[in-house]
Amino acid sequence: MKKSIKGAAHPAVVIVILVIVAAFALLYFIPKPQSFEGTNPLRKTGEAPILVAHRGGDGEFPGNTLEAFYNAYSVDERVIMETDINITKDGVLILNHETSLDKRTNVKGNIADWNYTDLIEQRVNFGYHNKAESEELTLFMDEYGKQIKPSDLENYPNGLEGRDPEIYLATTLEELMLAFPENIISIEIKQGGDTGLLAVKEALRLVEKYNAWDRIIFASFKDEIFAEYCRLDKSGEVPDSFMYSPSLMGAVKYVAFYVFGIDAFYTDGIAVLQIPMEEYGIGLCSKRLINNARKHNIATHYWTINNEDDMRKLIENGADAIMTDYPHKLKNILDGLEK
Repeated sequence: MKKSIKGAAHPAVVIVILVIVAAFALLYFIPKPQSFEGTNPLRKTGEAPILVAHRGGDGEFPGNTLEAFYNAYSVDERVIMETDINITKDGVLILNHETSLDKRTNVKGNIADWNYTDLIEQRVNFGYHNKAESEELTLFMDEYGKQIKPSDLENYPNGLEGRDPEIYLATTLEELMLAFPENIISIEIKQGGDTGLLAVKEALRLVEKYNAWDRIIFASFKDEIFAEYCRLDKSGEVPDSFMYSPSLMGAVKYVAFYVFGIDAFYTDGIAVLQIPMEEYGIGLCSKRLINNARKHNIATHYWTINNEDDMRKLIENGADAIMTDYPHKLKNILDGLEK
């Protein structure tokens, strides 16, 4: 009498396992779909990542002011400028992190309820850096506790000069685009719903007006705004050079496809992942993830990196860009790579 082999797998089970292994092997080796067609200007061209000034360098000058971007440009003329935009009552896109004026200025109210003309006529000061837990107005100070005025800025780009020696006036997206016609600018739409969609429409008008499709990145944490980016892309209403980053859930979608090895089916046309190094305890800056995104022609830009050890880790892992509040600090590290 033949003895059965205890624990031997059933042939059908073995076949299923082999099929699954073969399927994953096929998914791994087949070419990745290109999320962004053509040369992606958001990917680094050498070993060093691109310097991205978060809000213009929010640790060195009041964020989202023209003066902050002047400062960032003085650090690196190739800097990518990251900013937040909101649309005013009279239809002007201004730079501000929150949708209200409460934490960054000496007035209060939602930006959508203010006219840009009134902000300028009343000389509203965008030079405050208020803490979320405090309603006390605090003028911006650098990391050393020094109050920084516009007059403290010494290096202006050629042909440009200071606007006001004492206060930081409201800055428009159009001003930023005109002041730095060669730089890539990442714009995050902060408002949601119909107001946010109106801001998208106005931003598209400006990009079309200045033929800036190859240097404006559209971003937003709002899912309905990201959905509009995807719609514009897939409908052909924008050129192939239209660049956008996913919302939080959009980024989760890409990471999920990557983790489960099914990113061959990822079809969103994003040009860049703007993500933190870690979220919900999940590391997002591994060499493997960065290289996988590169296979899709997706750039990896990490925010907001102010720790020098984190900067060095991202450089080692091959990140395309590092977004920081301290452009001088990152530039010193990048300059060290060239020595």
